[in-house]
Amino acid sequence: MLPAARIAAAIEVLDDVEARRRPVVDALKDWGLSHRFAGSKDRAAIANHVYDALRLRESARWIMAAGTARATVLGSLGRARGLDAAAISGLFDGQGHAPAPLTDDERASRKASLDGAPLHVAADIPEWLAPAFAAAFGEAAAAEGAALAGRAPVDLRVNTLKTTRDKALAQLDHLGAQPTPLSPVGLRVPLAADGRAPALSAEPAYAKGAVEVQDEGSQLAALLSAASPGDQALDLCAGGGGKTLALAAMMDNRGQIYATDSDGRRLMPIYDRLDRAGARNVQVRAPRGRDGLEAAIGDLKGRCDVALVDAPCTGAGAWRRNPDAKWRVRPGALEQRIADQDRVLAQAAPCVKPGGLLLYVTCSVLIDENEARVAAFLAGRKDFAAIEPAALARRAGLPDLARFASRHGPGLRLSPATSGTDGFFVAGLARSA
Repeated sequence: MLPAARIAAAIEVLDDVEARRRPVVDALKDWGLSHRFAGSKDRAAIANHVYDALRLRESARWIMAAGTARATVLGSLGRARGLDAAAISGLFDGQGHAPAPLTDDERASRKASLDGAPLHVAADIPEWLAPAFAAAFGEAAAAEGAALAGRAPVDLRVNTLKTTRDKALAQLDHLGAQPTPLSPVGLRVPLAADGRAPALSAEPAYAKGAVEVQDEGSQLAALLSAASPGDQALDLCAGGGGKTLALAAMMDNRGQIYATDSDGRRLMPIYDRLDRAGARNVQVRAPRGRDGLEAAIGDLKGRCDVALVDAPCTGAGAWRRNPDAKWRVRPGALEQRIADQDRVLAQAAPCVKPGGLLLYVTCSVLIDENEARVAAFLAGRKDFAAIEPAALARRAGLPDLARFASRHGPGLRLSPATSGTDGFFVAGLARSA
């Protein structure tokens, strides 16, 4: 397919996403099935156009003064690809499978910059979340939103049960892998010029479990637990097991990790991942029966040195990787996530032994899901106290992370603009001895 035809296809996919309010992965899959002539490079290029348009949806529409899928793609071409007006006009010539030529209105309405744009446009976030971003980031809100609208690199966690970072670097040198700046067990692989990620499934280091895909921020969240060999650890919202695997490596396969989740379906990938990683100190406890999660952790009361709660959240910190998610989140969903967060904190707290640690983690940048939840929890649990961010970082052997201390309450805040990671919040809560 020619470049112009790929752009036309991206407009078609985006029209489908917006008309049917469906996940972009489903729309892209359906388009591919109905256009089997498109090769893998064509599909990848089309997906990149669609994701660029979704990342930059509000600013693209501001630039074009229109809210259609065509306008969104048009506006994103300059912002994401650096194309000037002449180059864009050349792609929209109506020849063959190219999009229809630009109209006079499209040529006339295109703005040269975002000067004077409101916060939700400059930050490329839903308008209803603009006050929350302003509260969280102050004058940096637009820059933080823009960073969340960028493309994310591929971060890997080196599995120290099987190899060292130096050896993994040598194995992945041909991909341009470099050490991550903050995580001592992380590698960062750049995207190709066309935005494509490397095919890790074809890499022996990945296939044999020497590395796992995990954002550096997520790696740091696990490391801040300071889990040690011989500990008893609970991963309450384990999902696919990324942090469970990180804990297993930190504990050198000694002690015991209990991995569970309120939705047993989310646990399904963990079994193959544990096997590939060589993690042998993990009990996976899928919820069963009427009592579900309570039954899965009922025997852990007062036993755990560490209880890690990677709480369900809006995912606002991971919008670089899931750009369509930010346009699907609604105020009601935020309210539900807040209720879920309070619930999982209440479930995890009794499992922490005196002197143990409850680590609260989200991939969100919103105060309501982060500092406010910690404050609400501490108000009702006088047997827990917040650990100062600098102390939490020091006890994990990562003192440099103290510079990411939140100004809104106890906890550490990571974001693409400040730390180069996804957006994460981590707070340590110690149970009194």
